[in-house]
Amino acid sequence: MTFTLAGCSGEYIVLDPKGPIGQDQKDLIIITTVLCLVILVPVLIMTAVIVWRYRDRPGSKAAYKPNWEHNTKLEVTWWTIPIIVILILAIITAIYTYKLEPSKPLASDKEPITIQVTSMDWKWLFTYPDEGIATVNYIKFPEDVPVRFQLTSDMAMNSFWIPQLGGQIYSMSGMAMTLYLQADEPGSYYGSGANFTGKDFAQMTFTADAVSEEEYKAWIDEVKATSPALAIQDYEDMRTPGTSDVKSFSSFPEGLFEHIVTQYVEDGAANPHAHHGVGNKQDEAEDSGNGDND
Repeated sequence: MTFTLAGCSGEYIVLDPKGPIGQDQKDLIIITTVLCLVILVPVLIMTAVIVWRYRDRPGSKAAYKPNWEHNTKLEVTWWTIPIIVILILAIITAIYTYKLEPSKPLASDKEPITIQVTSMDWKWLFTYPDEGIATVNYIKFPEDVPVRFQLTSDMAMNSFWIPQLGGQIYSMSGMAMTLYLQADEPGSYYGSGANFTGKDFAQMTFTADAVSEEEYKAWIDEVKATSPALAIQDYEDMRTPGTSDVKSFSSFPEGLFEHIVTQYVEDGAANPHAHHGVGNKQDEAEDSGNGDND
């Protein structure tokens, strides 16, 4: 196991969170690990002691007692401790499951920004509906500001993951999922597709830069001034399976994200899953006005 783990990266980014969601998830990992060790460590020690002490060896004078003997104290001990630990784990998991609901707005006095995420083979398309720009395999957002990610998939199901900011969430064709994340400090964070989707799955990575609000606004202005527009034909070309370099676009077709979500819905049919966790305009307004909702 030591030799196997030696091939892993020395950067344990999941255990180096830079946002409130990532920090809560790290706390949950540590708590559950410690509780499991309460059972695991004594069991491993007792196993080693028993195997060594009662091993068959020449000249052994240990009494041979093949018949089972019941010991009420031992039975109560090794049943009670695991039951208590499991109950504690169940309560803690339930609390954190509610606390870490992906579509739950983060407590903040700042308005969240919205980034629409579309997973493709094998690239990420990001659209900023409020700013009117789009990027491929790169996102930038202000630090200490909640980010509302709206996620879907153009083709195969994938999983959106920025390890230092929070856990992964699936992007699925025909659905729009919501994930709130936040970076508490400036930095360049690794992002990837965490679901195997074929030949170039390993190349499906992106960079998430958290910067000051001034730098963010300057970047928006730069993209609008220097980047080409994303035409519908450009989007159709991106649908062809293949990798892509980082790109930016000064604009994109209106309603592109909604078109991607509903592209497989027959005319006149309703898609009950099209906006799972994605509220309407009124709901989003309420979210932004109730950022301290716990």
